Amino acid sequence: QVQLVESGGGLAEPGGSLRLSCAASGFTFSNYAMSWARQAPGKGLEWVSGIDSDGSDKYYTDSVKLRDTISRDNAKNTVYLQMNSLKPEDTAVYYCAKSRFSRWIMTIGLNAVDTWGQGTLVTVSS
Repeated sequence: QVQLVESGGGLAEPGGSLRLSCAASGFTFSNYAMSWARQAPGKGLEWVSGIDSDGSDKYYTDSVKLRDTISRDNAKNTVYLQMNSLKPEDTAVYYCAKSRFSRWIMTIGLNAVDTWGQGTLVTVSS
């Protein structure tokens, strides 16, 4: 079955870095766009970043655009989110998501997602 498993979350200090990983299985990973979203305590789900199936185009929400980098390794069926210059407001559960499409379509956003991972908690605190 289709499965997404995130890892790499944890506690980081403000200004620090973390790299999240999402291992995919049960589908042809290289055919689908992937995304990261997050949910901060007491808040709704927020889209963070998306990447096309071949990694050619990447998309970011404004709050992380200059700090985070999404990437993928289609040979390893894994998508990554490198987070730098972390801020306390980055504290959230981060979810990996699979799109129904090969390209990440900004106008559809998370409505294109058909599979979610279980999430990994990122806490940014001194």
